[in-house]
Amino acid sequence: MGYIFLDESGDLGFDFSKRKTTKFFVITCLFTKKRKPLEKIVKKIFESFSKQQKKHHPGMLHCSKETPETRKKVLTSLSTQDVLILSIYLNKRKVYTRLQDEKQVLYNYVTNILLDRIYSGRLIPVDKRINLIASRRETNKYLNQNFKNYIESQISNNQKLPIKIKIKTPTEEKCLQITDFACWAIFRRREFGDNSYWNIIKEKIQEESPLFP
Repeated sequence: MGYIFLDESGDLGFDFSKRKTTKFFVITCLFTKKRKPLEKIVKKIFESFSKQQKKHHPGMLHCSKETPETRKKVLTSLSTQDVLILSIYLNKRKVYTRLQDEKQVLYNYVTNILLDRIYSGRLIPVDKRINLIASRRETNKYLNQNFKNYIESQISNNQKLPIKIKIKTPTEEKCLQITDFACWAIFRRREFGDNSYWNIIKEKIQEESPLFP
């Protein structure tokens, strides 16, 4: 049995006149056969916090809100684990106009492309069932179910492989918190040209490719 944890960085807004609209959107999968070593990273980080840090911390690691020191600690710990990181990035200025108005369709499409590349390229072991745990990005149950059904049907029909999909919050699934750090490091490299965090985990990155080159 293996696990794929899925998260994203950036946004799917296309109004570039807005200051916070990102140029890139990144989806990242973290593959592992064991969850506990990743869960221990989260536990150790919180144990290393001072009383003052714990008092003002929301209780969940979120890379964009952490200090550079914490980011480097998490990513350095991740770099020692038996994991594979696989990512696809989207230059939003190259997205077809028809897809810009269908954000959920675009998200499902990009995720499916990444998973198809992973499975088709045999970038991870595919001889046993995979559990895909995606970070919940929608509060709408219908949209979450639509995503789940779409990905399951695509992989079952195209790859003829068993996959079980769950959608959880990072609070519910600590490994998603670790995946968030890997995804943020890749996003940071694309959005700002900052390789400092990416360099820490680059040996674990199996796939990092554009959707619309």
